[in-house]
Amino acid sequence: MTDGNAQLVEQAKAVLHENWVGGFTKPAPRLYPHQWSWDSAFIAIGYAHHDQGRAEQELRSLFDAQWTNGLLPHIVFNPQATGYFPGPELWRIETSPHAPQQRTSGIVQPPVHATAVLHVFRHAHDHDQGRAFLAEMFPGLRAWHAYLYRERDPHNEGLVYIRHNWESGQDNSPLWDSVWQRLTLRPDQIPPYQRADTTHVDAADRPTNAEYDRYVYLVKLFADHGYDEAQIRADCPFLIQDVLFNTLLCQSNRDLAEIARILGEDALPFEAWAERTSQAINRKLWNEQHGIYVNYDLVLGEQIPVHVAAGFTPLWANIPNVTQAQRMYQYLNSPAFCALDEPCYPVPSYNRQAPGYSPNRYWRGPVWINVDWLLLHGLRRYGFDEYAMHLQQSMINLVRHHGFYEYFNPETGQGHGTDQFS
Repeated sequence: MTDGNAQLVEQAKAVLHENWVGGFTKPAPRLYPHQWSWDSAFIAIGYAHHDQGRAEQELRSLFDAQWTNGLLPHIVFNPQATGYFPGPELWRIETSPHAPQQRTSGIVQPPVHATAVLHVFRHAHDHDQGRAFLAEMFPGLRAWHAYLYRERDPHNEGLVYIRHNWESGQDNSPLWDSVWQRLTLRPDQIPPYQRADTTHVDAADRPTNAEYDRYVYLVKLFADHGYDEAQIRADCPFLIQDVLFNTLLCQSNRDLAEIARILGEDALPFEAWAERTSQAINRKLWNEQHGIYVNYDLVLGEQIPVHVAAGFTPLWANIPNVTQAQRMYQYLNSPAFCALDEPCYPVPSYNRQAPGYSPNRYWRGPVWINVDWLLLHGLRRYGFDEYAMHLQQSMINLVRHHGFYEYFNPETGQGHGTDQFS
């Protein structure tokens, strides 16, 4: 490791240390004062390399708030932090018989948790403690995956749906524009609310108020239905089989199978889930015309023809065959997503040549380090080493030269969103 990289590692550790609040790590000092599900999984992956205890505690505290039906909430609220919107009062999780004692949201985020748990174990300095941690986490992970296939796969096809854009982790992505465009709301359908995010960061970088109205409407719908999945499914205008979510579920199934093998448990159910999901992603989400995976709208019964960086993440889970992977690489290594010979920072979250591309606006163009990390490993898996090396150096340069920001402008490298981002 070079001196420069060693210094960067120490700075990264300092960000995590400053954002640690005793039982978990908040994603940022001001904008995100609570615990977020997939953030904590990625944070634990980082901790695994230097602090086994905190890596384990990060995931343990999240699963302590798991619902009795297996739902793993996307936010666990910090009782010491107030003023965040949407807070517990909007979610009204007490309408569900499955809600925990802790105050949480009533939706989920991408299931990268088994992957994180296995990563923590593989980098454990204390092997016995690490194995005990696997045994502790295994029942919750199994219940989490079982919830998704039981409640979110109504056609038993191996693909689970998300029912809110926040569940994807890609909050204001163009992926959801077609859903919002056909959703017309009356004023009385939107609960009164006051946003908190735009007081901390530039409003131009965040979702619009019209988008937020729709986000909040869906939360009200879920609570009004007591978080009963069958009732929600019948009325919800947002039922999407998302590429990133299902890709991470596929890989997490494989990692859960490995955890089962280590513990002497039956790995076959998780291997079967992984295979069914992999086949379903190829069958239903592959877009042959463009060489990328796309989302599927269950309400309309059709693919969503929007191309985002997440459409390349099946490389991470070894889902495409070699021919598909070559097609994907041709598209990735092009002006649409920042070719090797271009003066830009890969990988923009949205096609740079598409209408509505906005290099500063959250998930409508900026680079996200966690998605880049998935793509980096996927590119290496398929032997696209030149782009992988380029991507790795770009990720390092973004943080070194522009800071620990939430996301980055792919044209200039400038950081946006919150800084000191875990």
